[in-house]
Amino acid sequence: MSEQATTDGGQYTRAYIVRLELTDEPGELLAALEPIANNGGNLLSIFHERGSITPRGRIPVEVDFEATPERFETIVGALRENGVNVTKAGPERYGEEMNIVLIGHLVETDLSDTLTRLEECTSASVADVSLTAPNGTDEVSCARMRLATQRGQAERVLEAVRAIAAEKGLEVVEPLLEGGDQ
Repeated sequence: MSEQATTDGGQYTRAYIVRLELTDEPGELLAALEPIANNGGNLLSIFHERGSITPRGRIPVEVDFEATPERFETIVGALRENGVNVTKAGPERYGEEMNIVLIGHLVETDLSDTLTRLEECTSASVADVSLTAPNGTDEVSCARMRLATQRGQAERVLEAVRAIAAEKGLEVVEPLLEGGDQ
């Protein structure tokens, strides 16, 4: 994932991320990956959570790959030409991810506000959220959040999560961080 890597032609490669929405049909993921491979992209990771559904009833897929800037533009164009719904495409901004669980009256304390504030006050992006409210939205609920953070910023993001959760009376189940004593 080095931005300093070069291709055989001497061009610089960098990491890119594309977020896609795919229909839940056999072969859709392969069809979305072919334009990347066919146009010189080097796959780094694929996040395909079949259990999640977007508001449009599709499966969200996040693909990280390396390419030159020119190849990146060609890849995105090829994806769209092949009918793949590209919801976001650009240079990778985040190098780490963490999963956090919030427990409490999430709906009552405005989960949307919580997520917006996290993105505004940290170097993180909310990549995925799953809310469970087995006893209804007026009772205690649980949200699993996948946060993408800039490298080296995980502790700062956790501090922001803790502060917002404390303000709203929510409990935080934190991830274990590498080298941490938690």
